[in-house]
Amino acid sequence: SAASDVYKRQLHDRAVTDRTELDRLLDATVLAHVGMVDDTGSPVVIPTGIARDGDHILIHGSTGSGWLRGVAAGRPVCVTVTDLNGIIVARSSFESSFRYRSAVLFGTFTPLSGSAASHALDVIVDHFLPGRLAEIREPHRREVAATMVLAMPIQDWSLKISGDWPTDPADDVAGSTWAGVIPFGVQYGDPQPAPDLRAGIGVPASVRALTHAS
Repeated sequence: SAASDVYKRQLHDRAVTDRTELDRLLDATVLAHVGMVDDTGSPVVIPTGIARDGDHILIHGSTGSGWLRGVAAGRPVCVTVTDLNGIIVARSSFESSFRYRSAVLFGTFTPLSGSAASHALDVIVDHFLPGRLAEIREPHRREVAATMVLAMPIQDWSLKISGDWPTDPADDVAGSTWAGVIPFGVQYGDPQPAPDLRAGIGVPASVRALTHAS
């Protein structure tokens, strides 16, 4: 599409065409932003949870969601995911930047039903909290009926990766200003039990594995 071509031309030196690297980013991401043009002709971007299942990305939400119904009807979308993992501290504001992995995927979503929808929901749950699926009950029929699950094939995409160091000009390097990288990432805190949790129920394995709780 014209939109994907424009994005692919930007920051061309940071483009990565290896599908394995895209999968790694998607598998490390739980939040995406879905962009589209709504019924009024206005642009809108919606943050939502995302998971990858093979050659498709999955999203889900309430059957009462207006934006999700529009996407389910075949509205073209762009889906962005970003892993921001460092600040590149250069000797000038012009050269300062970020370390990141960022992808934009273009296409349309298709609603899933029956066993395909059930499988997709299992994939989503296990992606958000690995191992949790084995610890919880099966969803009730009314819960399934109230949930819409959509899949989009991974076909038209662009991935950009920046793992740079500061690239200051020689006269700045010769100066006395510090330069380098400040890494950062997601850190999980101690699990907080729900106020109505019955006494004697311990932290489950899935939460312990994610948070390193004892």
